[in-house]
Amino acid sequence: MLKPFDKTSLTTKVGNVEITLETGKFANQASGAVWIQSGNTVVLVTAVNQPLAEDRGFFPLTCNYQEMLYAAGRVPGNYFRREVGRPSERETLVSRLIDRPIRPLFQKGFRDEVQIIATVLSAGKSTNPDVLALTGASAALQISPMPFLGPVVGTRVAYVDKKFVLYPTYQGMEDSTDLNLVFAATRDAVVMVEGGARFLPESLIADALEWGHEQIQPLFDLQDELRSLVGKPKIEPVAPVEDEEVASFVEELVSDEFKAALTTSEKMARKAAKEKVKEKVKLAAAEKWADAPEKVKQVGDALGKLEKKIVRKRIVEEGLRIDGRDLTTVRPLSIEVGLLPMTHGSALFRRGETSACCIATLGSSRDEQRIETLTGEINKSFMLHYNFPPYCVGEARMLRGPSRREVGHGALAERAISPVLPGAEFPFTLRVVSEIMESNGSSSMASVCGATMALMDAGVPIKAPVAGIAMGLCKEGDEFYVLTDILGDEDALGDMDFKCAGTSDGVTAIQMDIKITGIPSEVLRRALAQARDARLHILGEMAQCLDTPRAELSAYAPQMCELTINPEKIRSVIGPGGKNIKAITAETQADIDIEDSGRVMIFAPNQESLEKAKEMVLYYDQTPVPGRNYVGTVRKLLEVGALVEILPGAEGMLHVSQIDVERVENVSDVLQLGQEVTVKVISLEPGGRIRLSRKAWLMEQAGQEVNLDDFKRPAGSGDRRPGGRDGGRGRDGGRGRR
Repeated sequence: MLKPFDKTSLTTKVGNVEITLETGKFANQASGAVWIQSGNTVVLVTAVNQPLAEDRGFFPLTCNYQEMLYAAGRVPGNYFRREVGRPSERETLVSRLIDRPIRPLFQKGFRDEVQIIATVLSAGKSTNPDVLALTGASAALQISPMPFLGPVVGTRVAYVDKKFVLYPTYQGMEDSTDLNLVFAATRDAVVMVEGGARFLPESLIADALEWGHEQIQPLFDLQDELRSLVGKPKIEPVAPVEDEEVASFVEELVSDEFKAALTTSEKMARKAAKEKVKEKVKLAAAEKWADAPEKVKQVGDALGKLEKKIVRKRIVEEGLRIDGRDLTTVRPLSIEVGLLPMTHGSALFRRGETSACCIATLGSSRDEQRIETLTGEINKSFMLHYNFPPYCVGEARMLRGPSRREVGHGALAERAISPVLPGAEFPFTLRVVSEIMESNGSSSMASVCGATMALMDAGVPIKAPVAGIAMGLCKEGDEFYVLTDILGDEDALGDMDFKCAGTSDGVTAIQMDIKITGIPSEVLRRALAQARDARLHILGEMAQCLDTPRAELSAYAPQMCELTINPEKIRSVIGPGGKNIKAITAETQADIDIEDSGRVMIFAPNQESLEKAKEMVLYYDQTPVPGRNYVGTVRKLLEVGALVEILPGAEGMLHVSQIDVERVENVSDVLQLGQEVTVKVISLEPGGRIRLSRKAWLMEQAGQEVNLDDFKRPAGSGDRRPGGRDGGRGRDGGRGRR
């Protein structure tokens, strides 16, 4: 018999939440494996390192987060009834959440391939597993032999009733309409931020991060304790040592040329100048060290360090950037709307050498995206998709599906704009696609600005325009230099990529990644304030192009109207097997959504189609009106008359005495099944019965005056004549012959 698992389990309380870390029971062949649990939510996180035969030139880290529907007691709804191989958008976004804070914390010189897999095994109805997975990844790395400079803790902060809440429940997140902030931190500083807000001031965002950082301190202690109990001896990587001879050779040879190249403002010209310098160095190095290829291999690293040194030194000493700007100036802007004739809304937003062409499309509620999640199926009525084609950076490569970066940037822009979208009064499905035309720094924030303009161009009544800006950071010694509107090179050579979007009233989305161990809170506050100044400047420029949404939708956008029909008529509108509704949509090309309450939404390709669809729907919602004439169809012949359908689902009794002005002996002498006949509604009786008269209509056609009271029989009367005493009986005075 196998012996019991030798497991180790530790629990701590953070805020009002208990969190447990456990190891030794699952995935024991991984380099590190941790079960992290809060309430009924359980995530298993494994970390495995594998030595590589050769250095790939980059740190080969892969993070995968996967949500298994069995965790919520559900069977997948797709054809295969299993989780599909391609990660969902949410799984991709959470994978990025795990990757971004831990990647910079591996020791230099460690080049093993590393894979982290976080699997949701149990999904409770209160705790969101995403931030648990992030903390679990740190714990797994802590107890593994990998040289990880953690621990790291991930958490979420909400803002409910003007109070911060740590690890809010799903219900708490629904109540917290103002803030959904996810961040990761080391013991000393915040290292990653991702979140959305509803027009909150920058100071409150900073307060939330400081408060949350204080609250999660017990989780650092918990990971350190777990490491002390079961941690494996750490690998001691050999940190790369800079070859002073190579570095000096490179700097002496091309320092002045490299400085000139790095002050070239145009990206492609700067790239060409840099390549020319690099080629010169490589040729000279190959000639100088023909018998020492290992030194030639270090030339690339030496050039990279020299580039970083030159750029950062200029910022510190001269307060100037690569393109000659000071630290706070936004690049020149150019904004156009209405470029594409057949789209519903379009805009081209240019900021320096970054350009985003954004296209807005309106659809019906049938176009909503349906997503299967651990908490059930949800519908999305707003989607923002971001595409980064290779031509935007002057490259040629295979076109594949959207990358993790593209998914992440699209989600960030979508989060930024969502708070300003109209509510139920504008029931269209909205999709915006941002096609990046050129990229040289922060195309995601250009997408926010361009998407706002495209929506306004389409006539979407957004509450306020949204703009975004990317901030950078250069830390030299104890000094921090915050850069507004960073270039691509400044992103690569700097210490922070901090994106902030919002309206003139406050922040709607934020994302921050830090390459150093952290930044002081006062520097973060300075970056937020500097970002606000830039955002207000951009919003002012956007307003000069288009300050409010267009009053009318595009002529090519769907036309919409809302009707209310009698709920009892819904079945008639739909028809047997959907026959009627299919006929309406086929003839008008309209999308029609009918709710149980009788609310009908019609989305049509043009106004003519809309009016036709509206008319056809209302046809089935008619109620017979006494005194009105109708062209009906004979549905059944009786001894005493005929049943005539005058409206869909509405049949009335045409008594034999009311078929003609002359006496009719046999109903079939005048009427046939399926015959169309014009009749007048005489009265509506209790129980929904309808009395009809063809005779009254014929009298009108002959110019005779018709008084409905003459056709209304008194209770108990039995004549066949108007006002007589037949009362619907058979000709023999009975209720009809058998």
